[in-house]
Amino acid sequence: MLISLARLRDEGLLSPQELETLPQFSPDQVEYERVNQFKQAKLAEAFLEFQRSTPEPIRREFEAFKESERSWLPEYALFRALKDRFGGIAWPKWDRPLASREPSALQRAREELAQQIAEQEFLQFVFFKQWEELKNYCHEKKIRIMGDLPIYVAHDSADVWAHPEYFYLDEHGNATRVAGVPPDYFSATGQLWGNPIYRWERMAADGYAWWIERFRAAFRMFDMLRVDHFRGFQAYWEVPGGEKTAQNGKWQKGPGAALFGAVETALGPLPIVAENLGVITPEVEAIRERFGFPGMAILQFAFGNDPQGPGFRPHNYPRNLVAYSGTHDNDTVVGWWTSRPGEGSIRSEEDIRKEREFARAYLNLNHEEIHWVFIRTLMPSVADTVVFPLQDVLGAGSEARMNIPGTATGNWRWRFREEGLNEEIARRLKKMAEVYDRVLP
Repeated sequence: MLISLARLRDEGLLSPQELETLPQFSPDQVEYERVNQFKQAKLAEAFLEFQRSTPEPIRREFEAFKESERSWLPEYALFRALKDRFGGIAWPKWDRPLASREPSALQRAREELAQQIAEQEFLQFVFFKQWEELKNYCHEKKIRIMGDLPIYVAHDSADVWAHPEYFYLDEHGNATRVAGVPPDYFSATGQLWGNPIYRWERMAADGYAWWIERFRAAFRMFDMLRVDHFRGFQAYWEVPGGEKTAQNGKWQKGPGAALFGAVETALGPLPIVAENLGVITPEVEAIRERFGFPGMAILQFAFGNDPQGPGFRPHNYPRNLVAYSGTHDNDTVVGWWTSRPGEGSIRSEEDIRKEREFARAYLNLNHEEIHWVFIRTLMPSVADTVVFPLQDVLGAGSEARMNIPGTATGNWRWRFREEGLNEEIARRLKKMAEVYDRVLP
């Protein structure tokens, strides 16, 4: 999805004619299905050209990449090739010898699917090469890239298929214990994520090697890392497999500081931001403070019934904090301000009325644009870092919301129009950043 076809054209792996007639995609929504169909065909052509005519230095670079990524690439490429062979169905439904990873069956698959495996390795090589170029360009512009590390991985993934010993699965590969969170701001029945739960005791026995490699890969891509659902490392909500909601779950103890200690010993100081939202206990905060990870504050949650609300108000901020107007899981600021009961949260009409009343008083709000008031409120705070989703910079409404937690479809599709980022917005942001000492030297 993120590979630039134009760069492949410039490198001679696609002809100019290949990109002359592009489909008309929506300017406002990512059409994943259509984009995938279009790009897969072009990337397949680029791979064939790579095999036919690539100069020897590039081939050596490709071989070096495969060697450096041997901890994950061979299994991932085989997984993807098998997914295609079986029409995209989840791996527990593959032929039993392959789903259960019988060595002879895996060897036959590697031989029969050698071309498809090589294509997957090529695509990863191209992506990481282009990503490294982008990252270097950003550094030249004094831009840091912040990534995200979800606590869990998808059940239907190379991670789980390649290492079933680390997850609670039955003999057929189905998850017997799955992840979620109890009832919260977004859902009265909780959020049933469905990811398989880790067998933490087995990971500990291996010195958390799987996690060390996962963090190592993430830090290679990003300058800093938001660790999602940080509280789950101290205690997590476990739901029996097959449940329809997250209500019948229970709290289970996680690995705690031992995991981060092992990662820090292996990799050195960790540039991590802890997503410490939700039901946060003193034990969770003790782990975060031990390693010096900044936590998060969400201004949208500062005025309602969230138990963490007082800590989300800027006059209570510590310095070691990353403050957000909202995150990818929130509505946009404009959407939140104009929302109605039952839209994207469990707030009642009375909750919304009280929330707006308090927000008006706290923000000294009159007739200003609410998104700029949020930005101006966070800029002068003592929080070390402030983050504003692009939707909030543009003043977009709920139509631009990125994600609704607990829903499986329709998310992550918003696109911004280039003309929306105009000189006036740039001027206002730059002026505030200068006034409040948020311009990098």
